[in-house]
Amino acid sequence: MEESIARAAEWLREAHAVVVVTGAGVSAESEIPTFRDSMEALWAEFDPQTLATPEAFEADPETVTKWYDWRRMRCAEAEPNPGHVALARMEREIAKRGGVFTLLTQNVDGLHARAGTHNLVELHGSLRVWRCTVTRKERVPDPEPFPEYPVRTDAGGYLRPGVVWFGESLPERALKVAFGASASCDLFFSVGTSAVVYPAAGFVELAKSAGARCIEVNRDPTPATELVDLALHGKSGEILPRIVDAAFGQSDE
Repeated sequence: MEESIARAAEWLREAHAVVVVTGAGVSAESEIPTFRDSMEALWAEFDPQTLATPEAFEADPETVTKWYDWRRMRCAEAEPNPGHVALARMEREIAKRGGVFTLLTQNVDGLHARAGTHNLVELHGSLRVWRCTVTRKERVPDPEPFPEYPVRTDAGGYLRPGVVWFGESLPERALKVAFGASASCDLFFSVGTSAVVYPAAGFVELAKSAGARCIEVNRDPTPATELVDLALHGKSGEILPRIVDAAFGQSDE
């Protein structure tokens, strides 16, 4: 592991354009259950895929809104972990030398932003932002749970979470940025993701084909393990800080 950490740090020091894609494994280290694991307590009887669709919201907006509001509260209670913090520092260090850093996340919890990452693409949307089903106007709700379910808007619609549901397309702008950054980077990290959900799983393939060095940081091997140049298996909250410290020195923050 030490040799791999040193090599990753060397590549990071040399890189000018860095792209990172993150998945549920990063959030899990902040005790946010993964999508499949999040059905607990009052929600244990539900299959998340039956709630995460436009059809489910249309049929039962009360139940779907309650579930997403419950998830919103869980995310608000969580704190960024050392992996989130290390990625935010990675961005700052790369920016200091005029480089480009892009973080593509499949997570909707907002923890990367709270950790300080700025050039952030939320591929699957965000639980922090909700929008009217009629006007599509977005708003950030108050930090307290909603007073009613579903939440009615002045336009006569409902508030729905600003996430991408099954059957919906990912935001066009987010995809354009993600594909462009992946195709033009010289170092690519795949962190805490199973590398099976597309299009995110294809970004590492695109980066590799374009000549970038590719690193995987994940607790378990994935389909990307054989593709990347370097695979580090373990918790991202332990591995990423070691890479960043080795590349840029111990942080005094």
